[in-house]
Amino acid sequence: MARERTRQRGLLWALIGGAILLAGLIAIFVNAMLTPPVDDPTSPPAITPSAPPETSPPATTGDVVDPNVAEVGWVPEPITTDPELYIRRALEAASTFDTQLGEREEWLTYLDTWFTPDTRYTSSADQQEEMEAAQLELRQSVVLPEPEWDSLSQEEGRVSASVVGDIGFVDVPEDPSGDMRIGTADVTLTFVRVSGDGSEHAYDETVRVSVQVLCGEGSVPTPGSSQQSGDCKVVRYFPEPMEP
Repeated sequence: MARERTRQRGLLWALIGGAILLAGLIAIFVNAMLTPPVDDPTSPPAITPSAPPETSPPATTGDVVDPNVAEVGWVPEPITTDPELYIRRALEAASTFDTQLGEREEWLTYLDTWFTPDTRYTSSADQQEEMEAAQLELRQSVVLPEPEWDSLSQEEGRVSASVVGDIGFVDVPEDPSGDMRIGTADVTLTFVRVSGDGSEHAYDETVRVSVQVLCGEGSVPTPGSSQQSGDCKVVRYFPEPMEP
């Protein structure tokens, strides 16, 4: 009987030990399933698919002929058939520059690109002659004279122009198309000069100026630009305001 009880106790302990072992194995298996594997530093990194390269959007045409001219202190020419908007920008362009970012002749050559021939003249030769005369008039009688530019340049100066108030319109004589207008407005010029100690000094001057524009059939767009025939262009700047 003693041997029988001893055998039964041995079997019981064996069953208990087996159950404990089985529970331990189950715990290890569950833990392995729930715990993410630790990266092996010696194994090569996982390769993830790379995203497709982004493609540049297609080039689009803006609402100005060349936005880059703003980087040298000039006013970009708008692409528009709205005479009021165009006149505002044209009047501002004739007095906006930075002597440290561009030469005077470069700026004037840029302003030449705003011009279009006067369609009241039927001959191409006459149109070209009149346009060149208008560009010369701009240089000699409208924009800041060269001596004053040089003086401003010595003080690292710049000028920005802003049209204030309303624009007064005048009809162009002998224009059967009705596509040309003369606009007159007050323009505030803000001069900025740099003194010897590096400080800037600004002051304003107000002038009243006029420009004649063509917004209709016959205007010649700037070559290589998105302008089209019919978009507004400058015909002439006037040395004196043209009042109604």
